[in-house]
Amino acid sequence: MQKRFTYIFNHLASLGKIFPNEDLINKVLRCLSRQWQRKLTAIVESRDLTNMSLDTLFGKLHEHEMELMRLYQHEENDKKKKGIALKASSSSIQEESDEEDLNEIEEDDDFKFFVKRFNKFMRNKRNQRKSNINPKKKGEDSSLAPKCYECDQPGHLRFNCPVLKRRMEKSNKRNLKKERKKIKHTSLGKIMT
Repeated sequence: MQKRFTYIFNHLASLGKIFPNEDLINKVLRCLSRQWQRKLTAIVESRDLTNMSLDTLFGKLHEHEMELMRLYQHEENDKKKKGIALKASSSSIQEESDEEDLNEIEEDDDFKFFVKRFNKFMRNKRNQRKSNINPKKKGEDSSLAPKCYECDQPGHLRFNCPVLKRRMEKSNKRNLKKERKKIKHTSLGKIMT
């Protein structure tokens, strides 16, 4: 407040409007709120306002403001000390309300999680339906029987596939013949040496 007041009066003085010291003090005292009424009365009655400077007035007001702040803090500390028993009982009520709030939040979170999972499930269901609706090849059986990955025939799996068994038997026969030839050649070679 002091800076603003000084700024305004300095600009007025630069424009040629000069106020006497008593008028400046009266203007400052008039703009104070009711909270400052007691201090205002004390200042007016204790000193002659014609002899007081603006700096002295602002110093007294600043001192009073610091005193008010100190009293306010002291009252707050007293309220805290006096209210411990009440706070304990009120905190239990608040704890209950906090627990209820937490339960509501958890229920909301659970519900959100459920909705999210349900939507995911529904999307997967729709995708499965779309994949099952694909156009079918001619001659393909529409049953849901397992399909062999070796011969692409429905009704059996790869480990039971007759085509695979035939291939394995042929390859086993070839391997046996090769091994017999190797054994004959190695045994003949050993006999020769």
